Amino acid sequence: MYKVGIIGASGYTGVELARLLANHDGVELTVATSRQYAGQKLADVYPNLRGITDLVCEDVVVADLVGRADMFFLAVPHKTAMGIVPELLAAGKKVVDLSADFRIDDAAVYEEWYQPHTAQDLLGEAVYGLPELYRDKIVSARLVANPGCYPTSIILGLAPLLKKNLLDPSTIIADSKSGTSGAGRGANTATLYCEVTDGFKAYGVGSHRHTPEIEQELAKLAGSKTVISFTPHLVPMVRGILSTIYASLTQQISQVEVDELYQDFYKDEPFVRPCGPGQFPATQFVRGANYCDIGVKVDSRTNRIVVVSAIDNLVKGAAGQAVQNMNLLLGLPEQQGLQVVPLFP
Repeated sequence: MYKVGIIGASGYTGVELARLLANHDGVELTVATSRQYAGQKLADVYPNLRGITDLVCEDVVVADLVGRADMFFLAVPHKTAMGIVPELLAAGKKVVDLSADFRIDDAAVYEEWYQPHTAQDLLGEAVYGLPELYRDKIVSARLVANPGCYPTSIILGLAPLLKKNLLDPSTIIADSKSGTSGAGRGANTATLYCEVTDGFKAYGVGSHRHTPEIEQELAKLAGSKTVISFTPHLVPMVRGILSTIYASLTQQISQVEVDELYQDFYKDEPFVRPCGPGQFPATQFVRGANYCDIGVKVDSRTNRIVVVSAIDNLVKGAAGQAVQNMNLLLGLPEQQGLQVVPLFP
């Protein structure tokens, strides 16, 4: 049995990792760090883990941690990860990083949207952790850059169309809505109950940091430069992302052909579920599970196509996808620990 550790276990993504790993019979969670809660039991910080784990949170001292796990998840803020990853790799550990620090191939692009990058030598080695597109590279990697939540919903939604050159990549508009857990657990006026409940707002308009990540991966699928208009919204719910994506078609295609395209493209993917003809996804049908549900509509009147995708931002958008990547890295069955039926209602 493999031993795994979570660096940054006290955030929403960290505790979601702990929840999923508790149901995984191929690994044992042996390390959980949190500077804020060092010395406290993880189950005291998150009582949903009561009786599940007795792990005590500890401060991040990499030299003290590396001998206690075979691989590590990093659920820490951007910039923090790039300071920890090199030491873990030097110790021979495999890493799934859930920050943005290794998702962007070009250091200059990363620095334009984030901050100076201090581990640029690892950017060429990091594998973008979207198994549906990069499974063959992930299995032989030692550093996986877990995708962002919004990018996951948008890239999976558009991949079949872009691979077949059915879209004009300069016309893509992505309109995404997320539950408030995507903003993290830290105190923030913008995500207080009174600020969010009964409200619905856009944020990061024309400037959200996931934009270059989305454009990078869509360009690889399209084989040409891709520029998108991306607007995220905050909705008054805890979990879930619903992305509605619009683009102009490059040729006429029927609804039947599009439905068949998605069914064929994802036929061997355990965690992507194309909806049936005339059906569209909803966040409540993926809650708590590692699925991405996708519905597609050809709008022949405007010669555009509309793609709707739904994920749980904490699972397929973060921790679940990270466990999926871990399974591939460690040679375990890809679905192990993730065969959870979505919670409904």
